[in-house]
Amino acid sequence: MGGGTTKVGDPSFRADERPLLTPEKIDDNIAGIKKVFSAYLEYGDGPSDALMINNAEWLDDLNYLDFLRDIGKHFSVNRMLTFESVKSRLDREQSLSFLEFNYMILQAYDFLELNRRYGCVLQMGGSDQWGNIVNGIDLTRRVLDNQIFGLTSPLLTTSDGKKMGKSADGAVWLNPDMRSPYEFWQFWRNTTDADVGRFLKLYTEMPIDECERLGALAGSEINEAKVILANEITKLCHGSQAASTAEETAREVFEKGGVGDDLPTLEVTREELGDGMSIVQAIVRAGLAKSGKDAKRLISENGAKIDDAPLSDAGLMLDAAALASPIKLSAGKKRHALIVLKG
Repeated sequence: MGGGTTKVGDPSFRADERPLLTPEKIDDNIAGIKKVFSAYLEYGDGPSDALMINNAEWLDDLNYLDFLRDIGKHFSVNRMLTFESVKSRLDREQSLSFLEFNYMILQAYDFLELNRRYGCVLQMGGSDQWGNIVNGIDLTRRVLDNQIFGLTSPLLTTSDGKKMGKSADGAVWLNPDMRSPYEFWQFWRNTTDADVGRFLKLYTEMPIDECERLGALAGSEINEAKVILANEITKLCHGSQAASTAEETAREVFEKGGVGDDLPTLEVTREELGDGMSIVQAIVRAGLAKSGKDAKRLISENGAKIDDAPLSDAGLMLDAAALASPIKLSAGKKRHALIVLKG
């Protein structure tokens, strides 16, 4: 975990400097990451157990002069300027602070310390981290005379070439507080046909032959393959019960025209409601549109529904009487939410 380097910020392939976080926020993020990945890894002291190491362990107490003398001397600024992560920023004449420029030195030093303290011999990462990993390999050879290795893979993209980024808009959050298990399941259920086979191989533990068979299906059959994809990924992240509940809710909503108990829900108190809430505000607050402008466009283009009926009046107001029972809002065919009056 980058509890130390987060205080600096990684400039890799970004157009601007990353926002700096407080130590408390960094600790909260690390705890959240450990909780999420506990569904995939077993942490402990056993020979095959995972370790979660925080690089603040060796970075927080660094002596700057000693670090410059012992580590800094191994880095060529000329070479550092050739790395694509730095070069792309400079070519666009965008500011690159000295703080960020230090990041690649610190990441290289991380690899050295992981090798020295824990016997780590392989660092894996996305292809945008190639330069940082190579720096760590070179530094460890120079300082410890140890041979270590790097393995990078292409950044994940969908079949239309869009990056599946961890911080880009629409990120696939693993934390249920950021994306409910139902929304998580629905994301994978909405996978394009061309991505089904590849995503089954990447994100599930199903046999390769079965992934290829499912990915080769066409017509209505590919939809069942998408349900299998969504179930398998959701089981790993949120458990079997969450996957089953999500599938049941989806079938209730899409096949039977029902409401579904597990839909994303906006709870509105009577105090909030006051004399009424506009349908545009309701759509935005339910997460079905990013802004009032987007919500109005959705309505004008006949993409919105209320209780499965076309919604054409952008001036509609919802009062306590209208919310006497839950209201189902829909954006297109695949995105739905409930509005419930609380109290």
